[in-house]
Amino acid sequence: MLDVAGTWLTPDDRQLLRQPEVGGLILFARNTESPTQVRELVRSIRALRPDMLIAIDQEGGRVQRLRRDVLRLPPLREIGLRAGEQASQVARQAAWLMATEMLACGIDISFAPVLDLDYGRSQVIGDRALGRDPDQVSQLGRAYIEGLQAAGMAATGKHFPGHGWAEADSHFALPVDERSEAEIRATDLKPFAALAPLLDGIMPAHVVYPAVDELPAGFSRRWLQQILRAELGFDGVIFSDDLTMAGAHAVGGMPERVDAALHSGCDMLLVCNDRAAAEQALVHCQQRGISEPLRLARMLARSRPGLDYKALPNWSQAVHDLKQWELV
Repeated sequence: MLDVAGTWLTPDDRQLLRQPEVGGLILFARNTESPTQVRELVRSIRALRPDMLIAIDQEGGRVQRLRRDVLRLPPLREIGLRAGEQASQVARQAAWLMATEMLACGIDISFAPVLDLDYGRSQVIGDRALGRDPDQVSQLGRAYIEGLQAAGMAATGKHFPGHGWAEADSHFALPVDERSEAEIRATDLKPFAALAPLLDGIMPAHVVYPAVDELPAGFSRRWLQQILRAELGFDGVIFSDDLTMAGAHAVGGMPERVDAALHSGCDMLLVCNDRAAAEQALVHCQQRGISEPLRLARMLARSRPGLDYKALPNWSQAVHDLKQWELV
């Protein structure tokens, strides 16, 4: 899964997207001016590759790539601060509204929900988390997943098995969580364990948990095969986090990162914001004879471009509720 430079496709973008090893594209803020423009960009992508899986990070708060002419959603922390059943209702409706808007733009998935715990330690997680209590995060995460799936969007939980304790930002450094395996299981792992049967996808963290494995979770067969697949019974898609991030450099250059992520059990690899690295990853996959498994796109692609979502009978009520609760 790669990215493109701007709001329309360049000749270089088109050549890149024609490569059979490219199975997905992720949109960033630089790619999104308005829903109309995004629909046109997606249309041009689909004309080249009808099976392309198109993703975005549209969590709300500071991580909301498309902002113009869509709802400005609150960070998940604001949902977690609500009490009891109201919090679940807010989570469900916020997820449904976001998913409906993105699907109407032609986007298949938003990488959500964040299931990390907020210990007040990690700035990169912070208010992106639903809370600190694992049972609360499990409850609200379930409601959020229900909202996504009611809209027709696949749900992707991140960042397995939990990025909230490690202080370093994996975009710029390699975070380390030195707690015991028992402590991680009793806290951060609980939302993923509770929600694994409901999730369509999971994105592991570029974090090292030395008590479990010397490798970051996204490169660890212990985490992905023994714990996530065999123990938790997760049978959906495993997306690597971006392999250009500093937290991924622990295993070597781009060819080594590709090999390590595939060996650990990742199904789709993200290589973003570095065209030279993306091309290097593609060449390596071509040399190894690795092609994108189209089952991933068919499993997750559920976009509905052009849908008049504001005419849906529950749209107005959901927006009214979030406004009433002063969340939009």
